Amino acid sequence: MGNSIGKIFTVTSFGESHGKCVGIVIDGCPAGLPLSIEEVQIEVDRRRPDKEAGGTGRREDDQAEVFSGLFNGYTTGAPLCMLVWNRDADPHAYEDMRHMPRPGHADYAAHIKYGGFNDFRGGGRFSGRVTAGFVMAGAVARKLLSSIGIEIAAHTIQIGSVQAPPLATPDILHRVWDNPVRCADHDTAMQMMKEIEKVRGEGDSLGGIIEALALRVPAGLGEPVFDTLEGDLSKAFFAIPAVKGVEFGAGFSAAFMKGSVNNDKYIIEQGKIITATNNAGGINGGISNGMPITARIAFKPTPSIPRAQKTVDLKQMTEVELAIKGRHDTCIVPRAVPVVEAMMAVTLCDFAMMAGLIRGTL
Repeated sequence: MGNSIGKIFTVTSFGESHGKCVGIVIDGCPAGLPLSIEEVQIEVDRRRPDKEAGGTGRREDDQAEVFSGLFNGYTTGAPLCMLVWNRDADPHAYEDMRHMPRPGHADYAAHIKYGGFNDFRGGGRFSGRVTAGFVMAGAVARKLLSSIGIEIAAHTIQIGSVQAPPLATPDILHRVWDNPVRCADHDTAMQMMKEIEKVRGEGDSLGGIIEALALRVPAGLGEPVFDTLEGDLSKAFFAIPAVKGVEFGAGFSAAFMKGSVNNDKYIIEQGKIITATNNAGGINGGISNGMPITARIAFKPTPSIPRAQKTVDLKQMTEVELAIKGRHDTCIVPRAVPVVEAMMAVTLCDFAMMAGLIRGTL
């Protein structure tokens, strides 16, 4: 079973898109961390859909609840169980196409793996709805990381063919949440919103790219050779539905560089060893090198679109056309920004605990 991630700071996801709830269980969180439900709610709210950004018409109130592991405003050391209820689920749209796997979705693969017993409504376990639990875990992980000075931020750098220019870190940290698409460049954000609206009118969808940053990460995090830092970060990112690509630093561009260009030269600045460039994205040999960790995460277009698409009827074994009904995001990218931050935080928190930087009792 693959519903848990992490070795010391372990999170277990539960729930389905149209089940009673979705949530997370965190084991390994130290006792004594000051934590309020309001802090968790901030991250849950950041994930909410926005119509201007192509968000779904599904409107859940998403009020986070904590059922264990928190007492008198502090974590107790017991497992933290947190969830949000599914109150606006509408499974009726999925009954008619139960035996027709939606192109681009996990319907067919899940049908084969689970013998047709999986909850197919809204994608079940494979829905982006489960990421509500991810951001709750991220809220806890971010607070733990802040105790050792690590800061995490993500921003939209591309939607469809619209790309943002390179941006300074202060802009990324302070301007991302000024617009619905979570792009730190205002002019690009306006173009992205227009592109989303245009494609929505065509009955289609868009994908895009999110860039994630982790600042002030100490050198030495990572457990080679199989538990490398970028390997575990990639695993966490790929747990987010619709992610199809991850790269760090220069990423695939490094394949087109000469070594003399790609190599990050070491220099001393204010008594600290740093690199003049950051093509490695803050990671060498699977271990953090003290530079900012930079990653880019590619999201495919939302597969649920109202345009008719070819599929098959598994019951009749015939080819058919399917126009997907229901409420879906035209572009999932803006809502995924806090989810990317959360999964980066969860992973870095686990590695920081393995390194002894965050201890069992605060």
